[in-house]
Amino acid sequence: MILRNVTRSPMRERILDAADRMLARYGYQKTTADDLAREAGIGRRTVYVHFTSKEEIFLASIDRVVERLIDELKHILYAGGPAEERLERMLTARVLYRFDSVHAYHESLDDMFSVLRGAYLDRRERYFSQEADVFALVLTEGQRAGTLRVADPQQVARTVLLATNGLLPYSLSGRELGSRTEVEEKTRRVVALVLEGLRQR
Repeated sequence: MILRNVTRSPMRERILDAADRMLARYGYQKTTADDLAREAGIGRRTVYVHFTSKEEIFLASIDRVVERLIDELKHILYAGGPAEERLERMLTARVLYRFDSVHAYHESLDDMFSVLRGAYLDRRERYFSQEADVFALVLTEGQRAGTLRVADPQQVARTVLLATNGLLPYSLSGRELGSRTEVEEKTRRVVALVLEGLRQR
């Protein structure tokens, strides 16, 4: 089951948008709550009505990227077409959506994770489970259609996600991330290997 842990409110979104811009401009450690309030055009107290700390704001920004990604994966899942093609599109989207979402501030990721890595790792299993639930659905369809070899859709979903984890921005330093073209090419190679292993012969 895919759970929503955060209520999307216009003010909360405004603060998170400001956080993304500040991360691109100054990085995590140089950004203050006052900076965020000023960038969002609101009072400092309003920031703390919605978030308890600067750390929570930036973690919520990561949460939002994953929530939007889940929405995109579900859109592909329910778009119709062969399960194998949708699986390929979903795996590619899993990597490139994240890349595109953090590209403006990818050089600040090391700075942010030097402080937030522990808290992020606590959340990562929840993200992983939510994504696996969506991928298990398309794998089940491929299993039923006889086009994909899938003994346990949930287990295979987690395995194919692990296969692409190394390409995610949060796993790489800003230097390692590279250009979108490089990331896309690496993703396509990994996805091709995954699909080759799953195709029913």
